[in-house]
Amino acid sequence: MELMLGLVLLILIFAVVSTLLLTEKADENYGSSTKRNTTNLTLIYVVILFIALASLGIYIWRA
Repeated sequence: MELMLGLVLLILIFAVVSTLLLTEKADENYGSSTKRNTTNLTLIYVVILFIALASLGIYIWRA
């Protein structure tokens, strides 16, 4: 359990640091490519939702 908590914290710290580093670089064409950005974000959310539900199912199945 402690190993899993450590992994989650490590991933969380990595995500925060990488997000902060990426926010320094602005995308000049962001406003003109709204549809593409919306599609990409939707796909990301669908994939994350699928992974989360699969993880929950595995957790319930193994418990």
